[in-house]
Amino acid sequence: MHTFLALTRLAIQRQFTYRAAAMAGLATNFFFGLLRAAVMAALYGNQVQVSGLTLQDAITFTGLSQAGIAFLSLFGWLEIVHSVNSGQIGADLLKPMSYFRFWMAQDLGRSLVNLLVRGLTIMAFYALAFDITVPDSTGQWLALALAILLAWLTSFAWRFLINLSAFWSPNAVGFCRLFYALSWFLSGFFMPLRFFPEWFQRLCYLTPFPQMINTPIEIYLGKLNSLQTVQALSAQAAWIIALVILGQLVLMAGVRRLVIQGG
Repeated sequence: MHTFLALTRLAIQRQFTYRAAAMAGLATNFFFGLLRAAVMAALYGNQVQVSGLTLQDAITFTGLSQAGIAFLSLFGWLEIVHSVNSGQIGADLLKPMSYFRFWMAQDLGRSLVNLLVRGLTIMAFYALAFDITVPDSTGQWLALALAILLAWLTSFAWRFLINLSAFWSPNAVGFCRLFYALSWFLSGFFMPLRFFPEWFQRLCYLTPFPQMINTPIEIYLGKLNSLQTVQALSAQAAWIIALVILGQLVLMAGVRRLVIQGG
């Protein structure tokens, strides 16, 4: 645990080194958030509610989804791909901790900084610019905190898994980018999944992607009752377990392949 926390602390320090990049990313996220809010207002027109979401909820959704971009690395995370391609993985595998926990510790530090610096700041700007929806009970806030943690764990376990494609493909970057693009549509990032036909929603929930975006947002907006909230959190936990197990199996196969090829 001491090594894990030390790596997390180093990752936090590394993130604060690039303050200008963080501020540029924050400004970009907020700008596109304003554009998306304007699109929502235009789509609603005179309608008071669409699929159980008011315009206020829909605008809040745009802020929350923009706030999650950096926290969940929605647009790409290729650290393991680069590690494999450069040969650095040889040294990483010799670290006094599992390969999964080694990268998890670093991603935790990165995610915490982006949650605070970009995520919370974007929502603060939204609160000044719009009349946003805010959770109104302690239980809802606690469920949201747990959902955010589980969303990050789901995201990391999935990103770890697809990055392992570098063991088999010299074009793993393209493979990963394809799956990142797919996740934007199936996670509820572009539009709340409630807006889509029921068959498409069922298709989305056959993937881990809604657990990263749609589930925390629905809990934040108060669209799930107590039983539905427990079911949603349980689904997140189940996907984490499945992805971690699958990731470990793929990693073992990849390491054997790496050794067979001589390094």
